[in-house]
Amino acid sequence: MTAVLESTVCDVVELPNRANAHLGLVDAGLRVPLADNTSCAYANFDYAASAPALRCVVDAVCAALPTYASVHRGAGLPSRLTTQRYEQARETVARFLGCADDQQVVFTRNTTDAVNLLAGCVPGDVVVLDIEHHATLLPWHQRRVVVARDNLDATFAALDEELRARPAALLAITGASNVTGEIVDIARAARLAHRHGARIFVDAAQLAPHRAIDVDRDDIDYLAISGHKLYAPFGAGALIGRSDWLDAADPYLAGGGASAAVTTDETTWHCGPARHEGGTPNVPGALALAAACEALESADREALERTERRLTERLVRGLHAINGVHPLRIWDGASAVGIVSFTVDGIAPGEVAEALSDRFGIGVRAGKFCAHPLLDRLGCSDGAVRASIGLGTDVADIDRLIGALRRVIASR
Repeated sequence: MTAVLESTVCDVVELPNRANAHLGLVDAGLRVPLADNTSCAYANFDYAASAPALRCVVDAVCAALPTYASVHRGAGLPSRLTTQRYEQARETVARFLGCADDQQVVFTRNTTDAVNLLAGCVPGDVVVLDIEHHATLLPWHQRRVVVARDNLDATFAALDEELRARPAALLAITGASNVTGEIVDIARAARLAHRHGARIFVDAAQLAPHRAIDVDRDDIDYLAISGHKLYAPFGAGALIGRSDWLDAADPYLAGGGASAAVTTDETTWHCGPARHEGGTPNVPGALALAAACEALESADREALERTERRLTERLVRGLHAINGVHPLRIWDGASAVGIVSFTVDGIAPGEVAEALSDRFGIGVRAGKFCAHPLLDRLGCSDGAVRASIGLGTDVADIDRLIGALRRVIASR
């Protein structure tokens, strides 16, 4: 199918709550071709993979580009302005996440990049659950995997037992599952880790777009986010963390910017964020991430959460009402953000996703979502279908997905 996408990117989706009216998305008005040679408005249920940009994010990047220059050490006005914006972006991200005074904000490419950076700084074993995204499961040099239990209390008990039996430097845990959306109590996890002399890292890639985070209040040592999950798809993320491990580790990228003094025999490295931001940084990405954080910080997060909860409940009820459709869960009774994965009896996940796209203009994701051990333990060795909700989702989208899924199944 080679039909050209139709888009009116200047239109935006405006949310009904006035306090959130500034959270317009640039993908409004997008039309997609269908297999019958017609087209329809696109229904996006793939926010958990990459969210469309907020209009204010695009505006912030465009406003900065005419005076863009390389940051730090430049004497020209564009360099000074860009440096100021870049460092202000760092402060904005820190404020959005409620960082403590002794924590740094290091700009990275995404959460995966941030975790790999942190992995080079950890002076010991890392304990991690088997349910994690590969980005939080794979990078650690000394990894001990704990199998998650059927409920959160039992899972915390298993982590407690592991940390009591053998000391660890770090407990790494997701804030919200990228497969089921289920939320872990990160403050409780931090207390558990600290009780055993370990620090905690939180993968907040899926949590941050849906829930407010306060790193200082919850006593989180390290946390990572991705801009492309947070309505700022410009190639930047961030690692937030305590300074001592970061300053003691070798630079993540050895080169210009990370080095304070260099001879042919030895190198003195910077401390602080510069130590791990070698090379020319992605300034537009950092500005985009900060603009998204600022927009969400000024929003009515409680109203957004209420709306998301209603939409998610409507989606889950609709899926349960269809014979042969099975929503996935890790734990009994856990709350969740707007991410729902499911299987369909007798139809491969990729086939379901392709039919929803080609026949109904609905975008979902199919596969194992970079969480193979979790999908395997849930009995989904062939993967599942994932529908994820974001700022542009409304009741009509939910009903459209449920109706389309019924028709896909009925046509088999």
